[in-house]
Amino acid sequence: MVPTVGRARAPRPSRRPLAATGTGVSDSLAAVTEQHEEHAHRFELGTDGPKVVLVGVDGSDSSLRAAAYAAGLARRQHALLAVVYVQPVLAAGAALGAPVSETTDEIAEDLIAQIRAAAERVKGMFEVRWEFHTFPGDPYNGLVTAADELKADAVVVGASQQAGHRLIGSVAVRLVKAGRWPVTVVP
Repeated sequence: MVPTVGRARAPRPSRRPLAATGTGVSDSLAAVTEQHEEHAHRFELGTDGPKVVLVGVDGSDSSLRAAAYAAGLARRQHALLAVVYVQPVLAAGAALGAPVSETTDEIAEDLIAQIRAAAERVKGMFEVRWEFHTFPGDPYNGLVTAADELKADAVVVGASQQAGHRLIGSVAVRLVKAGRWPVTVVP
């Protein structure tokens, strides 16, 4: 026997066929494939991106920017874009005889016209399935109701531009604090 000088070699791995042992690669692959097939038949919430992207619009510049952002998100995810306008319910105005429902209907119709015009301008650029919905109430509760009823996976809103919201809290902050959906706030 000739003595070896230098480092000792690590023993070589066995060259036996792995499938012959019963615990080799082919058995492992079969087990993984079987687990994958079982998993493929179960629905797992939130794994494939949003299926319904809800965006709140009120005609403000930030809400229209939020709608454009949400349209891009919906296009990339092949999701439905749910454009929601929350019609304010003004009990005090109704008590004074103001035609509240007529006014909010006019605003909703104007928003629909704006959104349709914008959709026509970018037709072909954004192939997005979208729906327009109106819900009554204050903006926060209206968006929460809309998100629940439409089974929204993501909510997009524009940042509030009102000074008082810095102290009290905006709709966006309240939606984030609710923690029920991913919320994107567009400036």
